[in-house]
Amino acid sequence: MFNLVPQRTQLIKQKALELGFQYCGVSKAEFLEEEAPRLENWLNQNMHGQMQYMANHFDKRLDPRLLVDGAKSVVSLLLNYYPEETQPQDTFKLSKYAYGQDYHFVIKDKLKTLFRFIQEEIGEVGGRVFVDSAPVMDKVWAKKSGLGWVGKNSNLIRPGVGSFFFIAELILDLELEPDGPVKDYCGTCTKCMDACPTDAITQPYVVDGSKCISYFTIELKDQIPQEVEGKFGNWVFGCDICQDVCPWNRFSTPHREPAFAPHPELLHLSKNDWMELTHEVFQEVFRKSAVKRTGFAGLTRNLAFVAGGAAALGSHDLPEDPV
Repeated sequence: MFNLVPQRTQLIKQKALELGFQYCGVSKAEFLEEEAPRLENWLNQNMHGQMQYMANHFDKRLDPRLLVDGAKSVVSLLLNYYPEETQPQDTFKLSKYAYGQDYHFVIKDKLKTLFRFIQEEIGEVGGRVFVDSAPVMDKVWAKKSGLGWVGKNSNLIRPGVGSFFFIAELILDLELEPDGPVKDYCGTCTKCMDACPTDAITQPYVVDGSKCISYFTIELKDQIPQEVEGKFGNWVFGCDICQDVCPWNRFSTPHREPAFAPHPELLHLSKNDWMELTHEVFQEVFRKSAVKRTGFAGLTRNLAFVAGGAAALGSHDLPEDPV
């Protein structure tokens, strides 16, 4: 009997590329045995801070078969978000992933289209699409699918390409041909660890989420602790330091996704513009942006904290963002 598995796998990968995903890989849906003790240890040390959702659904996070009945394959996809133009160095900064429209909606539309295509071309296939929307360890699955390795900064890095990618998954009850993992090419490099101003990368491959600038500026709903004042540089929503200093990201190329283009005003906001930001301007510039996650109140809190830290250092002694 003719084996349709390789043919179906190639069909899905080809369609993923047509939809704008840069890379697509497959892994077998199974229990993540190696990850279980790592995740448990990370949670026990409270490295998730107030991100309680990270501790929820522990079993489902480790076994995709608990998310999709009869799951056989995890299809991992990467979508580039590296911008053609970035904000100037002398202004308050957002993580580059938040420049354009919220990736959750952009990617989910593409995933739903891919899932419909699979059902139309292959038949009755059960499954679910995931974009940060459920307890799925996306970087682990992408690594198992051969899309890259997880670096010392805990980001997925693809050789010769870098790490400025969104990761998404389809978990299917369809047998597909799995890809093998790639080698870790971090070597002896510690640039990400050396550059992190809050020492969030506590050891190679371990990031204390509760110490990360992204956590403080997005996830934390309380006041930002005074002990990190003056350590954020100009970052007011997220942080790209550990990616910006990674040697592999010198290979990053601009995305071709129109939805990720920034609002025309965003790249021209000066520090004064940021400090005078009104709710109306916030609603306009960030109408469809991931910045909505922190809201106007959260963003103004971050701006006041970072500006206060800068004032304490003196206006001519602003910390430089590592290059």
